[in-house]
Amino acid sequence: MRVFVFEYLSSGMAGHSTPLSSLDAEGGAMLLALLSDFGSLSGVETTTLLDPRWRERTARWSANVEAHVPPSGLQQGIYDTLAAEADYSLVIAPEFEGILARLAGRVEAVGGRLLGPSPSAIRCSADKAWMLSRWLEAKVPIPTASSEYPLVYKPRFGAGSQATFLVHNDGEMAQAERRRVEEDWHGEMLRQPYVRGLPASVAFLAGSARWYALPAVEQRLSSEGRFHYLGGRLPLPPRLDRRARVLAERAARAVEGWFGWFGVDLILGANEDGSEDVAIEINPRLTTSYLGLRRLARFNLAEAMLAIAADSTPPKWEWHSGPISFEITQPE
Repeated sequence: MRVFVFEYLSSGMAGHSTPLSSLDAEGGAMLLALLSDFGSLSGVETTTLLDPRWRERTARWSANVEAHVPPSGLQQGIYDTLAAEADYSLVIAPEFEGILARLAGRVEAVGGRLLGPSPSAIRCSADKAWMLSRWLEAKVPIPTASSEYPLVYKPRFGAGSQATFLVHNDGEMAQAERRRVEEDWHGEMLRQPYVRGLPASVAFLAGSARWYALPAVEQRLSSEGRFHYLGGRLPLPPRLDRRARVLAERAARAVEGWFGWFGVDLILGANEDGSEDVAIEINPRLTTSYLGLRRLARFNLAEAMLAIAADSTPPKWEWHSGPISFEITQPE
């Protein structure tokens, strides 16, 4: 079997002027973890596409991992070839400006098969305004509409907490508006009530026959009002984990087209009955929680992903007791 693992910010396809350059560490860490896990599987050949600045790192990788480092400007052609040759392509890219949906669509256009959500599911979940409207129809709890402070001011089409602000008054809102322009973020912005509680995420592995919810992960976010992702802790206490998984599945079932790895971000409120829990957004791709979940698992998550995609029996689900904390650092 051949698997193509692609991470946008490490591939060179994004260039070096992208406003998402601050997410290089997250993207690089996910890529290295995936190449390690897929590369350790017998009978699996793993390919990837890299920026030349990654060339020296490839010498330390498994012999089962083949890295392509094309000159600038040739990445798209190599991407299409690798996707066409692979049995599965796992694509990690930001949702804004339709980048992830376009790359996923290219995989299907060249006859490849995604190890991830369909382009239509990506487009739906990338539009945060549409997603909130859909959740209202499906009676999934979300932050209630309000114009009162504090508010979260964020892009309708965003990624990784970029241009996202916690604002407490008109002055801070004006400042946030200036900052997002300075950071080169344009387009429609959303205002949502700020919900206090525990930020958490639930990742899913999906095949055509069934889904598997993985243990919920606490999200550690920066405290300066920008919600930058710092890492996570897991597992959650059983009651919180159960609440998170139930709400995450309700939120995901509101959209069709899920396959492979995807995740749901939540806020778990103070009430033990979960009545204050809300869904925040869906991530239609593999997320940084993979770094913690692979450490908690007593099995290979990449192997489980392939088995579930093929609707075959996954490895036995065994987890360490934890607790496990992980941080986002620049990959070496």
